[in-house]
Amino acid sequence: MMLRTLYTLEKPTIACVRGAARGGGVGLVSACDIAIGERGATFRLSEVKLGIIPAMISPFVIGAIGRRHAHRYMLSGEEFDSAEAYRIGLLHDICEEPELNAVVGRMLANLYSSGPNAIVSIKKLIPQVAAARADEALMETLAERIAEIRTTKEAQEGLSAFLEKRKTAWSTPVSEKAKPKKK
Repeated sequence: MMLRTLYTLEKPTIACVRGAARGGGVGLVSACDIAIGERGATFRLSEVKLGIIPAMISPFVIGAIGRRHAHRYMLSGEEFDSAEAYRIGLLHDICEEPELNAVVGRMLANLYSSGPNAIVSIKKLIPQVAAARADEALMETLAERIAEIRTTKEAQEGLSAFLEKRKTAWSTPVSEKAKPKKK
């Protein structure tokens, strides 16, 4: 349930990977929305080496790397590096270890400049659409959802800010909002 909870949180989650991620660690990375790793990170779905299976992490790992890559790495239990993790979709970005915090910080800045309620809606949208066929019923449902969200205060603020060429209200960091104004 921990991985499912992480996967379904309404807030975006970021895996910041240093060192070795093994078994459940790979599951944690897979359950996050965004995964950034340092170049020296290594990964291994090592359960098979212990005579067990990666059952609880499998929905998240397969969702992240796909069935074909899951066959290879779950069956072999072989170690792979960050370049391979990036190639197969486990990592979204790789950097040198000293840059890792800055790269994660830039991602956080991007997330903080996004509409908070839109993020929640997108997190719900992705698994629903990923599992659906692009048929008329889905397209009708999506048209209803976008029409509904466009009427929200957040969307109105976002569209107004765009047209007025200004930052949205939610883009101001909380730390700046709390600062007293200088006279």
